[in-house]
Formats: sequence, structure tokens, C-alpha cells
Amino acid sequence: MSLLTLIPTRYRWLVGGGLALALLLGAISLGWVVQGWRLGQALAARDQSHAEVMARLHDAAAREIQRAQNKRLALEQQLQASSQTHYRRLGDAEQKAARLRDRLATAELRLSVLTADTDAAGADHHPQLPTTTRAGRLVDGAPRADIDRGAARRIVDITGRGDRAVIALGMCQAYVRAIGETP
Repeated sequence: MSLLTLIPTRYRWLVGGGLALALLLGAISLGWVVQGWRLGQALAARDQSHAEVMARLHDAAAREIQRAQNKRLALEQQLQASSQTHYRRLGDAEQKAARLRDRLATAELRLSVLTADTDAAGADHHPQLPTTTRAGRLVDGAPRADIDRGAARRIVDITGRGDRAVIALGMCQAYVRAIGETP
């Protein structure tokens, strides 16, 4: 005996339709589950490739940061060496000016200027310059006149400030050149 004979005739079409509907819904559900698995695998593969790309980007960024830090460190060392050189030059210039001031103060050294040749030019003697020179004070045959100690000290101070300004300008130029060379 078959299972179909147990179902009354008038309900056989209904049971057959229900069975067909159940099979159709089962196939749809099975397709949905299979598509979910495939989509899950595709998402997992995409997440994996995204993680690999992000790891490569992170490594590249870390290398770039390291390169920038190395470049900055090299620039700092270069600027430090340049700064030490310029400060040494500045200290030497200040010591030189101090020695010159000391020599002027002790009268060991006297500053002098060339006097104008009044006979050749036909002009009067300058009143602020002494008209006589000491013996042995001729350089290249030209007579020289001594400068007052106070004026000589002011001249040395002015040249000392000028030396410091030139050295400071050199320091600034070296800094700008060093900074300008870095991209």
C-alpha cells in the first residue's frame, strides 16, 4: 500500500501542492544558506586583503617616519656643528678685541692714521690730528698720527660689534642654507 492511498482523494491535490511548496521553500532556504557561506568567504578574503594592505601601509609609514627622524637628526647634528664653529669664531673675535683693548689701555699699542700730505695738496693741517709724528712711525714713507685712547677704544668696540655681527650673519646664513636644503 502506498502512502498516497491513505490520503483521501479530495485532499491529494492539496497535500501534493503543500509538498511541492515545502520542497520549493527548502530549496530556497538551502540556496540562501549556500549564498551566505559564499558571501562569508568573500568577506573574509576581502578582510584579509584589507589587513595586508593596511600592514603594508603601516610599514611604509613607519619607514617614512624613521627616514624623517634620521634626516632631522642629521640636520640637528649639522646645525650643532655649524653653531659650535660659529660660536668658536665669535669667541675668538671677542678675545681678539679684548686683547686689542687691553693693549690700547696699557699703551703697549697705539692706533694711528695716515696723515694727509699737506704740502702736495696745498691744504691746511687738520686741527684734530697732531702735526708731528714720532721717530720710526713711517710706513711706506707716509707720516702717521696717533689716535686718542678713548677714540681708539670706541673704534675697537665698533669693530668688535661689527665682527660679532658678521659672524652672527654667517650663522644665520648657514642655518637658512641647511634648512633650505632639506625637502
